[in-house]
Amino acid sequence: MLHFDGKVALITGAGRGLGRAHALLLASRGARVVVNDLGTSGAGTGADASPAQSVVDEIRAAGGEAVVNGDSVVDGGRIVEAALDHFGRIDLVVNNAGFLRDVAFHKMTAADWDDLYQVHLLGAFRIVHAAWPRMREQGYGRVVNTSSAAGIYGNFGQVNYGSFKLALHGMTQPLAVEGKAKNIHVNTIAPAADSRLTRTVMTAEQLAPMRAELVSPLVAWLCHETCTETGGLFEVGGGFIAKLRWERSGGAYLDLTGGNAVEQVAEAWGTITDFSKCDHPAGFGEAMAPFVKLMGGA
Repeated sequence: MLHFDGKVALITGAGRGLGRAHALLLASRGARVVVNDLGTSGAGTGADASPAQSVVDEIRAAGGEAVVNGDSVVDGGRIVEAALDHFGRIDLVVNNAGFLRDVAFHKMTAADWDDLYQVHLLGAFRIVHAAWPRMREQGYGRVVNTSSAAGIYGNFGQVNYGSFKLALHGMTQPLAVEGKAKNIHVNTIAPAADSRLTRTVMTAEQLAPMRAELVSPLVAWLCHETCTETGGLFEVGGGFIAKLRWERSGGAYLDLTGGNAVEQVAEAWGTITDFSKCDHPAGFGEAMAPFVKLMGGA
C-alpha cells in the first residue's frame, strides 16, 4: 500500500465534501493533516468552525493526527504557519476551498467577481506562495489545485467561477516547471462529484454515483512521493479518471503583408481550424515551434 508516513498535508475547504474526503483518505494512509475550513455557506457567506472540527475528530477517532484551522484562505500564510507550528513541516497542499455565486454575466456585480477571485485564485496563490520556500528547502513537495469543467469548457452563469478555475491550471503549469528541479510536483484536477456546489445544478439521482471519496484516490496518488506526474490536468469523478492535453491544428502559414490579409485569413479558415493534422504541444518550447520556424530557427 502507498503510505504518507511523516508527511504533513494542508487541505483547504476540508470540512465538507471533496476536502473532507481528501483529508480522511490521506490521514488513513499516515499523513498528518491540517483541516482548513472557514465554514462559509455555499455562496461564501458566514463562518462555522464545526464542520472542520468534526473532520478532525473523525481522523483522531480513527487513530490519525489532525488539527483544525479556521482561517480564510486569503490569509494563506497563517494557514501554512499553523501547519509548521503544529507539525514542523509542510509537504502536501490541496487547494480545494471554493464556493459558487452563479449569475448571468450582464447581471454580475463587482462583488460577485471579486469574492470568488479572493477565495479561488488569490487564496490558492497565498497558500502555495507561503509553502513554496519550505518545499524548496526540503527538496520535496506536492500541490494539487482544483479546477472545474466550468473553466475548461465554459458554462452559463459561471464567468466568475470558470475564469478562476481555469486560472488555477494556469498557475499549475509554470509552477510545475519551476518546481521540478526541487522535486516539487504540481497538478490540477477537475472533479465531478456530489457536493454542496454541484447540488445546486444537478439532482440527487444524477449525483448518486459521484461520491466525493471516489475523487480522493487520484489526489492521494498525485501527492505521493513515488508519483512523477507534474503539470497535468485530470478529469475525475465516479471512478473515471482521464488526462487532458492541448491539441493544435496543423494551421496555415500565410503572407499577411498585403492589402488582402483579412481575406486570406477568411479563405484559409477551413485549414486553420482543421484538426485532421494536429500536434500536442507539451511545453513552452514545443508551443513556440511554428514561430521559431518563422524566425529562421533562432
